[in-house]
Amino acid sequence: MRPPRRTGSAMDKAEAAFKAVTTKPAEDAPKAKAIPEGKETVSLRLDRAVLEHFQDDGPGWQDRINAALRQAAGLDAD
Repeated sequence: MRPPRRTGSAMDKAEAAFKAVTTKPAEDAPKAKAIPEGKETVSLRLDRAVLEHFQDDGPGWQDRINAALRQAAGLDAD
């Protein structure tokens, strides 16, 4: 007859008990936040006259171009 099979030494059992007591419980993973619709940097070729038209009013010319494109594409309900 074979001797009974040991599942672990006393040292292994002691280590497992120690880890169970001292290991921090796993925290829930942070929830993924919904990515808001944002702006994307692109390279765009415009006629010099178009660019100057929007830049003549000063800072914010990129936002004004974006607003004009949204309106032209029918994305804004005015």
